Amino acid sequence: DYSRLVLIYSAIFSFIFLALWQYICQQWEWKHFPQQTGVLFADGEEAARIKYKLAKTYGLEKTLQATCPGCSNNNWQQLIDANYYVFIGAELPIADKEKVLRYARSTKKQIFFVPTLYELACKNTGFLLVDDIPMQRVSRMLLTAEQRVLKRSLDVIVAGVAIILLSPIMLLTAVLIKLDSKGPAIYSQERVGLYGKKFYVHKFRSMKQYAEANCGPVLAAEGDARITKFGRFMRATRLDELPQLFNVLKGEMSIVGPRPERPFFVEQFIDQKPEYAYRHNVKPGITGLAQIAGKYNTSAYDKLIYDLLYIQDISIKTDLMIMLQTFKVLITKSSTEGVQGK
Repeated sequence: DYSRLVLIYSAIFSFIFLALWQYICQQWEWKHFPQQTGVLFADGEEAARIKYKLAKTYGLEKTLQATCPGCSNNNWQQLIDANYYVFIGAELPIADKEKVLRYARSTKKQIFFVPTLYELACKNTGFLLVDDIPMQRVSRMLLTAEQRVLKRSLDVIVAGVAIILLSPIMLLTAVLIKLDSKGPAIYSQERVGLYGKKFYVHKFRSMKQYAEANCGPVLAAEGDARITKFGRFMRATRLDELPQLFNVLKGEMSIVGPRPERPFFVEQFIDQKPEYAYRHNVKPGITGLAQIAGKYNTSAYDKLIYDLLYIQDISIKTDLMIMLQTFKVLITKSSTEGVQGK
């Protein structure tokens, strides 16, 4: 027989050592295997962004850029033949994506693509037979009654325990904020929540008082002068998010879910990408898949893809996994980088 404490320690150490083993194996593979080149099917700003990320993350400096295969005088098939990886951007027309996919698969290439709402909708589809016509049932990206009950139960337990354990830290944080700069320790800001309903999110103040009095709503930029000295520390450690535990207890937020955004920016994002509205099919969260997989300065579209992927795979297991991986984000400096200033 083992005590519960032993089982908890076993789970924690297993998670740590498995993550370490995976990292070591990945580094060894990239170091000792011959570097493969890739071809990228994208254009314009999207192509530049993907190429930069590929070079930064995997060292694929030799990744080529190709225009869409539907263009005239295009040697896209030869480019696929000459490379091992095939990358496809989200903005490539569906007809051209099919051409690339069909040829790349026939030549046994490794294919990666940036998904759009169309590809995400085709994920986890159900099969339906209409007489002799095969159909696929597309997910509505809505939670079932069982998912809502289980998720709410987990939220109440985690938020309640966290408030009790972290109350001394929250009290100390509030005192340090008051000593660091003028203004209230906690501020409330209007955000968009479940089904587009507006609510007020609570956060520890990390910016100077009246920071947006002159400039209006602006996303925090890298090296933003509006952020206080202690505010930078809070943002790096996510201490500024702790008051949102009370939003969770009130039922306005969840521990895990898409981050709530201000109405001003929501209107802009929906105007640019109408599928952004699907984020509001679940309660917003303190942390989420976009926060552990991306960074603060990750593009709104990439964060949207992470959020939609999470909505389709919501479960207690997924939420617990994201909660555990959030601790990794807390010690990763690059995860809190602001958006690049113009």
